[in-house]
This record gives sequence, C-alpha cells and structure tokens, in this order.
Amino acid sequence: MNTPDQDLDPRTVRDHGGGLDRAIAQYGGQRTDWIDLSTGINPHAYPVSGLTAGDWAELPDHGAFERLSGAARGFWNVPQRAAILPAPGASSIIARLPALTAAGTVQITPPTYNEHAAAFSAQGWKVRQDGPCDARVIVHPNNPDGRIWQEGDVSAPLTVIDESFCDVMPDKSLIHLADRPGVIVLKSFGKFWGLAGVRLGFAIGRPDMISRLNDLTGPWSVSGPALRIGTRALADTDWASATRKRLADEAARLDVLLTARGAKVAGGTSLFRLYKVDDASRWQEQLAQNHIWSRIFPYSDTYLRLGLPPVNGWDRLEAAQ
Repeated sequence: MNTPDQDLDPRTVRDHGGGLDRAIAQYGGQRTDWIDLSTGINPHAYPVSGLTAGDWAELPDHGAFERLSGAARGFWNVPQRAAILPAPGASSIIARLPALTAAGTVQITPPTYNEHAAAFSAQGWKVRQDGPCDARVIVHPNNPDGRIWQEGDVSAPLTVIDESFCDVMPDKSLIHLADRPGVIVLKSFGKFWGLAGVRLGFAIGRPDMISRLNDLTGPWSVSGPALRIGTRALADTDWASATRKRLADEAARLDVLLTARGAKVAGGTSLFRLYKVDDASRWQEQLAQNHIWSRIFPYSDTYLRLGLPPVNGWDRLEAAQ
C-alpha cells in the first residue's frame, strides 16, 4: 500500500534503483560521499566532448536525427526494413507503447523491470504472468536476474523486446526480429555508455508502428547535445569492444568479492549482479552505513543487486562488508 506521501508524488510510487536522496535522508552524508550501486549504469562513462553552442541554442534539425539513426542502424545491425525512433530515454517510449493498440491482456513474466506493467496498467491493460495474451513484454537480458529469451518467445501480436542491457552481449540480441510485424525492440543509451543523464533511447520496429510512436512523442523529442553525443558514441566501436571486456572483468571481480562474504550469485549481467544473501535488508543496511547504496526488492527477502563500483570505490566496498 502506498503511503500518503507516495500518493502525492507519483515519482516515488514505483520501486527502482537510484533514489539516492532517500538514502542520504536516512543515513546522512552528502551526495558526494556516496557510491550508488543500486543501478546498472556503466561507471566508466563514454567521454563527452565536442559539443557546440548550436547544440544548446538551436532546435535540432532533421539531419541530426538522421545521423543518429544511421549510427544506431550500423551499431545494432538493424534490419533495413525496420525504422528507428530516437526518444528522450527508453522510459519515455515504455510509457507510450500500450497506446499502439486497443487495450487487452499483456503477458509480463516476473520478476522484471516494473515500468512495463505500470505503463500497460495505466492504459487499461490487464497484466498477467502467463497464458494467452494480446501483447507480451520480454526484458532481454532480464532485470534483475539476467534471463536470456529466445526467438520462440516472440509470439504475441504485439511483442516488446526490451534490450536496455543487451549491449554487453550483442551476440544474444534479437534485433533481427525488428522487421517482424508487431515487434518493437527497445534500446537504452544511458546504461552501457554510462550517460543516463543524456536521456536517450530508441524504439526499433516496422515503419507503421514507429510512425505511430513518433506521433505520440512529438517533434524535437531528443535534445541537440544528446543527438551529437549519441551519434559519436554509437560510431565508436573500439570503445564498445574494450568496454565489454572491462565490464566482464569487473563483474567477475565483484562476484569474487561478494561470494567470499557469503553471497551466492543468482544471475545478472556484466552491468549489474544479482546475489542471494541471508537477509537482504541487513546487507543493504550494512552497506548504507558506509554510504554505499544497493538495490533490494519488495518481493524478495534474499535478493541483493549491485552495480559495478567506480575505480575509486572498490576499496570502500571491500571494507564495508
């Protein structure tokens, strides 16, 4: 049940990572004192440079959107018959997807990212875990357990494939299905490139559905700085390759650290790790006392999820256990 304060502020109703302000209010310190491991954002962000005064002062032109979409098509090997819609974050697309067709029944298998169910419910859809459905959402790889889905799971008249964390494992991507009727693939820029504040995401699918989504998002939906940063980053395949290796090495290091202290690996990706512990609330409390914020879940007393620490955060994490 939501508290009265939650009812007044819809931003606090849904369970998410982040929310460092709440941790600071409870455990003290300044924002700069904290290490936030509650999200799955790459701590080694893509370097931002080369922004112009026009990026900030002018409305983005059509050419800037085309250049970004072209870079995205090349990076993700998007089928030629599929269209690409850049948007201000994958979450803005998620909120609009249920409006693409008349409300019915949507299958969303838990546990998973809860914004999908919230978005469909808000627009009159009935959410179910299994059985016949008019739409289906698969988060691939899944958040928080890293589950990998297969092409055979894409069977509903409308199927949303959320690949927000798939850039660490491009060989597993289902992007080749993006030109199939009723399929929309979502991509998030902020997580793999470590630039969540840029607010950039993509919907990829057949032109008819992408055109309808475009009508819902409106013109100039992506800022000039985001267009330039995204275009440059998506073209930098050397950085992407080196980053995948770095993240995999650091995820393995995190597993060694946590399992040595009694946690068991329960899944995840190289951007976040899911552990099974004896008492997740106690683990979060212990870390928070050391100004390290973690993620626990309302549906589990034993799941603890951690992102990767920044370079200067490993010693603090080791000392906090």
